Amino acid sequence: MEPKIVNAVTLAGSVGSTDMSIIGLFLQADYVVKAVMILLIFASFWCWAIIFDKIRRLRLLQAQASEFEEQFWSGAPLEDLYDRLGSRPGEPMSAIFSSAMREWRRSAAKGLVGSGPMRASLRQRIEQVMQITLQREMGQVERYMTFLASVGSTAPFIGLFGTVWGIMNSFKSIALTKNTSLAVVAPGIAEALFATALGLVAAIPAVIAYNKISSDIGRYTARLEGFAAEFGAIVSRQLDEAE
Repeated sequence: MEPKIVNAVTLAGSVGSTDMSIIGLFLQADYVVKAVMILLIFASFWCWAIIFDKIRRLRLLQAQASEFEEQFWSGAPLEDLYDRLGSRPGEPMSAIFSSAMREWRRSAAKGLVGSGPMRASLRQRIEQVMQITLQREMGQVERYMTFLASVGSTAPFIGLFGTVWGIMNSFKSIALTKNTSLAVVAPGIAEALFATALGLVAAIPAVIAYNKISSDIGRYTARLEGFAAEFGAIVSRQLDEAE
C-alpha cells in the first residue's frame, strides 16, 4: 500500500478549497465583515443614485432658469408672466418671482401701496418672501448632499473596521492551527483588504461628486440671488415712480 501524500497547505487549515474571487471572499467572510461589506455596497449604490440625480437635476434647473429669464426680460408685462406661471411654478427662479408678485398683489388689493411708509414696508416684505422662497427651494436642491459628505468621510473608517476585524480572525486562525503559513492567514487578510477596498470605492466618488455638485449648487444659488436682487430693484423703482 502506497503512503498517502498529505498536502501541507490543506493540513494547515484552509485552504485548499478557498475561493479567492470577489464573490468567494464575500461568502467566506466573517458575519461582521459581511455586514461591513453590505453596508458599504449599499452606501456606494445610493451615492451613485444621488450623484446621477443631482447632475441631471442641476442641468435641468439651469436650462429652466435660462428659459424663464428669456421670458422675464422679453419686455412683456410681469403681470401676464405671473398669470402664465400660475400658483405653483416648476422651478426655483420662477418660484421666487411668483412669491414676490403674489405679495405685491395682496398688498395692492388691501391698499398697502399708497403712502411712503407703506411702500417701504412692501419693499421689505417682498425681499423677505423672495429670500424665504430661495432658501426653501435650495433646501430641496441640496437634499441628500449631507449623505454624500457623510459617506465620503466615514466609509474609509468603516472599511478599516472590517479590515481590523478580518486581521483579528487571521490571528485567531494562527493561534488555532499553530501554523504561521501564509496559506492560513491569506483568506482572512484578503477579506480584510476587500473591506478596505469597498470603503475606498464608496468614499472616493462621494468626495469628488460632493465637491463638484456643491460648486454647481453654489453657482446656481448665486444666479438665483442675483435674480432676486435685480427683481427687488425693479420693484423698488416702480414703487418710487408711483409716488
